[in-house]
Amino acid sequence: MLTFANVKDKNKKNMPEICHFYGIVITMYLPDHNPPHFHVRYNEYRATIDIQTGKVTGQMPRRALHLVFEWLDQHKDELMSNWERMENGETLVKINPLD
Repeated sequence: MLTFANVKDKNKKNMPEICHFYGIVITMYLPDHNPPHFHVRYNEYRATIDIQTGKVTGQMPRRALHLVFEWLDQHKDELMSNWERMENGETLVKINPLD
């Protein structure tokens, strides 16, 4: 389990890193708005991805986005569990990187 009291973004929101692979960083803001989603950083690129639909907001290189979607397919249930934890004020759980 992870605690994130000292992890902040530029807007002073809690932003725990829940996974990191191939230079891609996956985070969730605490708290955040619906629909359930996660944030992706890769170099200078930023995007938000809806957990249920895969809708992308922002910009991400095609290859990195392909890897993120592959990871999303493997860990959708874990992402939704983390979203529910976040809504309940519970600590998020780190998710394994892409296999």
